[in-house]
Amino acid sequence: SSGVVRGLNILVLNKNIAQFLAIPYAEAPVGELRFAKPLPIVSKNKDIIDGTKPGHSCYQPESPQYGDFFAGLNFNEDCLVLNIWTQTQLLKQNDQDSSSLKPVMFWIHGGGLTIGSIFQSLYNASILATYDVVVVSVNYRLGQLGFLYGGDGTTAPGNVGFYDQLLALKWVRENIHSFGGDRDRITIFGESAGSWSVSAHILSPLSQGLFRRAIMSSGAHMYNKDRDVISKGEAIENGKRMARELNCSDGTDMWLKCLRGVDPGLLVRDTKALTFPVLGTEFLPVSAEQAFRDKRFNSDIDILSGITKDEGHMLAILSYPQILSANFTTNAFNTALNQMNEVFHNIHIETVSEYYLKNIDPDNSHEVSRAFSKLYGDLFMICPTYLFTKQFAMNSNRDAYFYMLTYQSNIFSSLNWDDHGDVVHGADMAFVFGHPLRDPKSYTETDYDFSIDVMQMWTNFATNGKPHNDWPNFMDRDSDNLVSNVKDLNPDQRSLY
Repeated sequence: SSGVVRGLNILVLNKNIAQFLAIPYAEAPVGELRFAKPLPIVSKNKDIIDGTKPGHSCYQPESPQYGDFFAGLNFNEDCLVLNIWTQTQLLKQNDQDSSSLKPVMFWIHGGGLTIGSIFQSLYNASILATYDVVVVSVNYRLGQLGFLYGGDGTTAPGNVGFYDQLLALKWVRENIHSFGGDRDRITIFGESAGSWSVSAHILSPLSQGLFRRAIMSSGAHMYNKDRDVISKGEAIENGKRMARELNCSDGTDMWLKCLRGVDPGLLVRDTKALTFPVLGTEFLPVSAEQAFRDKRFNSDIDILSGITKDEGHMLAILSYPQILSANFTTNAFNTALNQMNEVFHNIHIETVSEYYLKNIDPDNSHEVSRAFSKLYGDLFMICPTYLFTKQFAMNSNRDAYFYMLTYQSNIFSSLNWDDHGDVVHGADMAFVFGHPLRDPKSYTETDYDFSIDVMQMWTNFATNGKPHNDWPNFMDRDSDNLVSNVKDLNPDQRSLY
């Protein structure tokens, strides 16, 4: 529906893979379309779309703290494009036999809904596509350009980054058969903010029926049960504050119009590291807790969810760099905890502090820092992902699986984010995308073999709904105690926690 696209045939693990980069799935979200829902392609491109080279990444702040992970990206508002990897032999005409179509894996990148791109080398899915699946990855708007909320009934409905993902998903359902993919066997998968996004599609009535399975790696939008991270009123005030700082009037009818004329680089200049969606809106009418309580979620899917053993260390350093100070004492711990409470709200400071500092030497800054990292990982990633999966399993009759990655490759070692062998946030992605097979000299033989196993499990789940024959369902419904089974994802053992 976008036009004719020229891709590139590449040899990957002795298989011919057709790679198509930067296929547009929406009109450019510029001018009056800034902050608005994306528009489908109005008319096909008359010229052949060059899918042989990377396209634009969505506007975002520079991220030097992540090293080479974000190297070489070209930022532009005209960024609503997707990539496709498929086996060359699957490229057929539209009348092909549906029995030959392959499962589709629809990737949503992470980055706190603030940074990230499908053109990061980490997310090259050519190796994953050798496992008899068609892989799609999607760019979506980030930060205020993707999540600014102007109020109900305005042309800035909020969460338009999620609407971008939704439109891309609809594009895939309309077009993926031309690339050998089965529109009725789509698995959406993501990590970190990509996993938040997956959880949002599980909750959203607008995504109903568009996918069959979901994989959530480290993240779910399920925080304080009493109130969300940001209210609608707070979201509007944040937008108006930005307007005032950019010399725009914050009058009822003027501030959005003025912001649509501001250079996009200015809009992302002072963006916070984390962007949060707004509830009570068309895309996310209610919180996850209420959705599960009222059974107002997409329960007709299977899910595979998981976490890494030490989610918090890297994330805490990025969000609270003061934890690396030699003077990070218990007082500094509580100061940082109060700062965290300003984001996540209603944290019982005294109780939480007492719990995480129990048996910790208050004069040992390293121990105090480790305690804070544990707290941040639990609050931000581990508990939301686990509880979301548990609530899904308890309120659905579909299959759910859960893992904890307890093995670390050396992909993060160059950034000095691992501490005493921590299995940090994002450590599973190197295995999911087959990096040890792409660059075997930089990995061990164990890394290589483990990546093969992980890719097989992920694609097994996308194909038949079960990652591995020895992987039991997350919730043992035959038990009166509702026992949870968490897979120890580790090349050295197959035990369960």
